[in-house]
Amino acid sequence: MSGWTWGQATLRLLILAGPLVALFSTALVGSRPAPWLVALTAALSVAFAAMPESPFGSAAMLLVLAWWGISLDDGLHPEAVLAAGGLLISHVAALVASYGPGDLPVDAGVVRTWLGRALLVFVTAPAAWILAAAVRDQPEPPGIWLAGLVASIAAALVASAAFAVRGQD
Repeated sequence: MSGWTWGQATLRLLILAGPLVALFSTALVGSRPAPWLVALTAALSVAFAAMPESPFGSAAMLLVLAWWGISLDDGLHPEAVLAAGGLLISHVAALVASYGPGDLPVDAGVVRTWLGRALLVFVTAPAAWILAAAVRDQPEPPGIWLAGLVASIAAALVASAAFAVRGQD
C-alpha cells in the first residue's frame, strides 16, 4: 500500500467503495444488510482493492447482486441505479488499476477513455429502470425473454465488431 501512487490509491478506494455502496443502497428502501454480510462484502472488497485482477471482485459483486435479489421482494427500485453505479465504478477502477503495478502513475488519458466508456454503459441503467417501470404492470408477451437474449447477443456482436482492435500487418 505504501508503494501506491496517489492515482492508484484513489482507484483502490473506488474499488473498495463500489460494492459497499451497492450493498447499502438496499437500506434506502428499508432492507438493511446483516452485519455478517457487510463484513464479508467488505473483506472481499478489500481483497479486490489489493488485487484488482483477482476473482475477489467477481465474488463481491455477485454477493451484492444476490443480496439485491434475495432481500427485496420487488427489485424495481430507483436505488438499483445507484447500486449499478457503485458496481460499475468499482469494476472500471479495477480495470484501470490493473494496467500496471501500484507504483506506476495512472495515465490521465486511460482514465478519460474508461470514464467515457463507463458513462456510456451507465446510461443504460436508468434507461433500463425507466423502461422496466413503464412496462411493470403489462402482461408478458410470449417469447420476450428469448427476443431479449437474441437482441443482447446481437448487440454484443455488433459492438465487438465495431470496436475490434486490428494489429498492424
